[in-house]
Amino acid sequence: MQTKYKILIMGASYGSLLAAKLLLAGHTVRLVCLPPEAELINKEGARVRMPVKGSKTLVEVDTRRLPGSLSAGAPAGINPADYDLVALAMQEPQYCSQGVRELLNAVAKSRVPCMSIMNMPPLPYLARIPGVSVDACRPCYTDPTVWDSFDPALMTLCSPDPQASRPPEEKVNVLLVRLPTNFKSARFVSDAHTAILRQLESDIEAARLDTGDGKIELPVKLKVHDSVFVPLAKWSMLLAGNYRCVHKDGIRSIKDAVHSDIEASRAVYEWVGSLCKLLGAAEKDLVPFEKYANAAQGLTGPSSAARALYGGAPHIERVDRLIKTIAAQKGMHSDVVDEVVALVDARLGTNQRKT
Repeated sequence: MQTKYKILIMGASYGSLLAAKLLLAGHTVRLVCLPPEAELINKEGARVRMPVKGSKTLVEVDTRRLPGSLSAGAPAGINPADYDLVALAMQEPQYCSQGVRELLNAVAKSRVPCMSIMNMPPLPYLARIPGVSVDACRPCYTDPTVWDSFDPALMTLCSPDPQASRPPEEKVNVLLVRLPTNFKSARFVSDAHTAILRQLESDIEAARLDTGDGKIELPVKLKVHDSVFVPLAKWSMLLAGNYRCVHKDGIRSIKDAVHSDIEASRAVYEWVGSLCKLLGAAEKDLVPFEKYANAAQGLTGPSSAARALYGGAPHIERVDRLIKTIAAQKGMHSDVVDEVVALVDARLGTNQRKT
């Protein structure tokens, strides 16, 4: 009989996409989120809208109609040991907030395997990357101490390549997928824990959505890789696109950040790729620039980091600063990356003075 897993997902915004895929495959999911979000999700389900090949309109996935079981609630009262896998789907600064911090610590102490789908790799995952000084990277995190209880062997990273966000005009249980690419996860150290990921990969691959007019295959799969470097392929995309949405005159779309000066974008993209290869990544672990640039044509809004920055956030995920820090450990330097980091630093300084 096929195993059905219980999965705890911390974060109900981007986490709703992973949840929908797991529920379609028949698994049980608990979303950790704010009380108003939890109340709405428990009442009306989560709604994930995505483009599907062959359909002229977006397909809406209503989690109430899926084979798996979904519930949502606040961090308090959750026992991580009740779950087979924990997924981290909040942005890195959110793990410092009251309630979430305590739950994260309980997750670490439960020794349940943990898969991050954050852009910012958790510090315990960096400990799995050969040659990276984790201590030198600590200042890049909002509060690095929240990660201190984790065993690196129990942490893996899943590249959040699909692009999705909550439309501001919709209810908070709605998620719109703009780019339905795959989640790419590195394996765990343990074969037994990796077997959970491979089972989820197989189940998601086989699942079909019953639309009432027939069963259809949905995009956004989970792909499990043996290389710890595969999720780092996202770093080039973040530096060439997401963080370069932050411009000296304001913010711009990812499309404009990449295509307003395609050769400059290519240069920074390949510079980050060179850093990944210096760390140990193989060419096949990375994504060619042309493939990313083509996908960026459809990303007509600013990145979530840029929106948060210009929305007054005092903290955002600092993958830009992390990449600069790791590059310095390897003797690499980029004027473009320095400029990006300086622009983000300046805006965060302004936001922090206001708050």
